[in-house]
Amino acid sequence: VQLVESGGGLVQPGGSLRLSCAASGFTFSSYAMSWYRQAPGKERELVATIGSAGGTTNYANSVKGRFTISRDNAKNTVFLQMSSAKPEDTAVYYCYARRGYYDYWGQGTQVTVSS
Repeated sequence: VQLVESGGGLVQPGGSLRLSCAASGFTFSSYAMSWYRQAPGKERELVATIGSAGGTTNYANSVKGRFTISRDNAKNTVFLQMSSAKPEDTAVYYCYARRGYYDYWGQGTQVTVSS
């Protein structure tokens, strides 16, 4: 099983960034997918979740209206479109897959929002 995040980097405040997470080794279309993030000295927090078919999404209040989670089950990939980025969005972003008792984590990708 692998979850490989990409797309992280440096973005200016107010800017946009698109994260991707490529999945392999499990039936991607059967799993709900989420993005978490962890800032230095803080606990890991849930950012957004999307249902297995892509019809249901949920967001943390801190990102609602600015971030969009989506998925492409044909390509086994989940995305996080970040817009209107803020310095407090700076964190390592992790991809997470869950179905019942089975769950998997990616290795994370760094996002830094700074001028």
